[in-house]
Amino acid sequence: MAMTDTTTLGSADGVAAPRVRARTWRREPLIFVFSAVVMVLLWHVIAATFFQPQFFPGPLRVATTGIEMIRNGDLFHHVGASLRRILTGFLIGSAIAIPLGLLMGTNRYVRMVFEPYTQFFRFIPPIAWLTPVLIWFGIGETSKVLLIVYTTIFIVVVNTMVGVSSIAPNKNRAALSLGASPIQIFRYVTLPAALPFALTGMRMAMGNSFMTVVSAEMLAADSGLGYLIFTSRLFMATDQIFIGIVCLGVLGMLTDWGFRRVIRRLVHHYGVAE
Repeated sequence: MAMTDTTTLGSADGVAAPRVRARTWRREPLIFVFSAVVMVLLWHVIAATFFQPQFFPGPLRVATTGIEMIRNGDLFHHVGASLRRILTGFLIGSAIAIPLGLLMGTNRYVRMVFEPYTQFFRFIPPIAWLTPVLIWFGIGETSKVLLIVYTTIFIVVVNTMVGVSSIAPNKNRAALSLGASPIQIFRYVTLPAALPFALTGMRMAMGNSFMTVVSAEMLAADSGLGYLIFTSRLFMATDQIFIGIVCLGVLGMLTDWGFRRVIRRLVHHYGVAE
């Protein structure tokens, strides 16, 4: 009788768990929309109560200006320029940083060679290199992409290296005792342990890439959201400044969401959480 009750309870729990997850999944978009609506309402109240429109434009004025910029193509031009620079530099930097981080984590001699450079350069902000990079490479796309590559590399390298270093020695010994080859150890032990750290580093680097591209575009560009924000101040066009700020936030959310979708589809078998 006790066994029957336990089985029944276990079955009930098994059925209830997916239902709870389904209800939670349906509620999440509603909570997100509600939070966004509250934020816009607060923005409207603060702008209408405490500021003049030319100093702090409300959401309606910003939306009207944004629609005009969409119609004449200016907004897509600036968004496309910034996004192209961010993604190019981010992908190049990640492609360099992940293998380097894996090597530094698995081989102490490689780590001894590269760690002084990593520890030195990761504390120098990318904007500090803006003037030398402009002198060396000019104001074209190369200089801005290189700054984003620089932003990405050290964050991803350190996180990947920490992931490899966090592997317990007993795991490698157990794999060796079972006859695993070095390639199998890398595939089944090192990579699953390092991957969550590397992906976390990539998400952090993506956020820093947005900050870097805005700084670079403010000082050395003729397009992009940073350029839009910086030049709009000359004409006291605060509505366009807010459009640039809102676009940066929305683009950041969308790229992070897309990145998490890629993680879910491609590396879920490694047990990587979002």
